[in-house]
Parts: sequence; structure tokens; C-alpha cells
Amino acid sequence: YIDNLVDLFELAAERPEDRFRAMFARHHPAVFGYAARRVGRDDAHDVAAETFTVAWRRMRRVPAEPQTLPWLYGVARNVTANLQRSRRRSGRLAARAAGEAIAAPPIGPPEVVEVLDHLRDDDREILMLAAWEGLSPAGIGSVLGCSPNTAAVRLHRARTRLAEAMEGEI
Repeated sequence: YIDNLVDLFELAAERPEDRFRAMFARHHPAVFGYAARRVGRDDAHDVAAETFTVAWRRMRRVPAEPQTLPWLYGVARNVTANLQRSRRRSGRLAARAAGEAIAAPPIGPPEVVEVLDHLRDDDREILMLAAWEGLSPAGIGSVLGCSPNTAAVRLHRARTRLAEAMEGEI
């Protein structure tokens, strides 16, 4: 009888609902922070909610720890990109209607934004994943869909370009 109870508890622990609840409780603050640094606090709630909606739909494909958070960052990255594309389309439409351009919202302190604005989008993203999200090359590779070695090389190159941009700004 005791063995059956242990088996029952193990099955309950593996239920998708329980796994999702545990994942949400553990990683929601990090996913929300990731989104807030990219789209602002107001839209971060929507990005985090959509990220976990995707995770729920794909619960069987969500990797086990410690790869869960980088996988969630990858989903949040796609959700954020969709939101930003939508904003740009809406902004262009509004600008066309109003006859004036609309600037994108800043993603950090003005001096950092100024330097980051001179970098390519992929350089900016990899630097933000390393600095703001604290990911290793393995985690960055998981988010970007590349190997850890490729992520390390991209990060090194992005840091070099950032240093060059900062020297030009000083």
C-alpha cells in the first residue's frame, strides 16, 4: 500500500498542471524582468503572460531544469519581437496618419541607450542576455537557437563592437 502511495505522489508531481505551477512560480519574476527591460513594465505583464501561455501549450516540449529558464527567455524573445513589430507597424501607420515620426521607447538609461542604438539588433540582444539576464554562453545559445560555442563567439564580437562604440562616444 505504501509503495502505491509513493507512486501516486510521483505521478501527481509529474502532472502537467503541477509542473507548470512550479515552473511559473520559479521563473515568472525572471521572465517578467526580461520583458520589462525590453518593452517596459506596462507591456511586460502581457509578454510574460503570453510566454507562459506558450509554455502551457507546449508543456511536453519544455526542457527540464536547468534549461527551462533559457527556453522561456527564447519564447519571451519571440513574443517581444512580435510586440515590437506590431508597435512599429502601428507607429508607422499613426505617423503616416499624423504626418510625423514616432520614436521607439528607450530600453535603459539614456547613455546606455545611446551606445546600444549604434549596435546591430543581434549584438544588442546578446549583450542584454549576458548582462541583464545573467546568462552563460550555454543559456544564450539556448535562447538564440545556436551552440554554446557560437554564442560565446557572438558575445565576444558584440562586446568588442560595444567597446568600439563606447570609445567613439567618449
